[in-house]
Amino acid sequence: MAQDKRDYYEVLGVDKSAGEDELKKAYRKLAKKYHPDLNPDDKVAEKNFKEVNEAYEVLSDKEKRARYDQFGHAGVDPNFGAGGGYGGGSGFGGFGDFGDLGDLGDLFGSFFGGGFGGGRRSNPNAPRRGNDASTSVNISFEEAAKGCKKTVKVTKIDNCSDCGGTGCEKGSNAKTCPVCHGSGQVSSVQRTPFGQIQTQTVCNHCHGSGKVIEKPCHTCAGKGRIRHTVEQTIEIPAGIDDGQVISVRGGGDAGTNGGPSGNLRVNVNVRPHPIFERDGYDVYCEIPITFAQAALGDEIIVPTLDGKVKFTIHEGTQPGDEFKLKGKGIQRLNYSGRGDQYVKIMVEIPRDLSKSQKEKLKEFDSMTDTKNYKSRKSFIDKIKDFFD
Repeated sequence: MAQDKRDYYEVLGVDKSAGEDELKKAYRKLAKKYHPDLNPDDKVAEKNFKEVNEAYEVLSDKEKRARYDQFGHAGVDPNFGAGGGYGGGSGFGGFGDFGDLGDLGDLFGSFFGGGFGGGRRSNPNAPRRGNDASTSVNISFEEAAKGCKKTVKVTKIDNCSDCGGTGCEKGSNAKTCPVCHGSGQVSSVQRTPFGQIQTQTVCNHCHGSGKVIEKPCHTCAGKGRIRHTVEQTIEIPAGIDDGQVISVRGGGDAGTNGGPSGNLRVNVNVRPHPIFERDGYDVYCEIPITFAQAALGDEIIVPTLDGKVKFTIHEGTQPGDEFKLKGKGIQRLNYSGRGDQYVKIMVEIPRDLSKSQKEKLKEFDSMTDTKNYKSRKSFIDKIKDFFD
């Protein structure tokens, strides 16, 4: 039930005034924390991961966030029956036709069209767009960089395949409502202090549809729509990043009365890579080398998204030195060209040396002087200047 859900802002740990960047930052942090790949067989983490995705899916969508801010969970839950224009009801947050106010309610209905929103009552038979559906997909670092196809499971509402969305049993049709004669509304005359006023209300017999189903479809119980889970193959574009959303046009709930289907929103979760890190479209990695390789120079193997490449490091390479492999980064999303790869050198100091190794190293050290250590010489000179 929507009432049992935690507040979406509380789930992401942000204020209601949080902007897009703050929402995305909070989402990425929590999604990584509860990611199934980092918490195998952890049901609590799995539940939290789904909760975080659901919260971000709503708050990252301006229209859904506005409905959520106004109506809470009811505003974004198609099964809850919220008002306020979301479910096609009255114009004032679900207060309907002021039915609890009796005759006074009908009087307000005649003046305001069923709510404080103003204008006429909406046509129940008008085409309506279906709601958006949402799901998430987990992909690897390489799949995000190069693009791929993925099959996802989507729970959404479609027209009943047995009755074609009519709600009627095969071989039968809906009949014109005998009460409103197909108009969906009934008129009545009321006496008020202002005189007699004619009002129109939704027909209770057909609930405003103007038609009555005498033999309802056994599959959808006369609703004409069913909720089910389907598999759908989607294209993941090259360059997609963790936390981004793919919108699949027409992949959501079916519309009503001939209206278009909603969209499918796919939240993309990119698994961390053991070697690479990403910043925009650039890729970063660290490569450890030996003291001898750094001092003498060497040809090393560098991993890239396109495979291994050879790179020559110069004699006297220092810890933290960085070099760039142009065009070896991430494909730019929906554009041509790629980012670069930056490789940082880490000089590993040997451990657990034998007695013989230590003696050799001491012998080597005694053969060097300040001309071999420019940074050390500079530091010593500065110390001398400081204390002189």
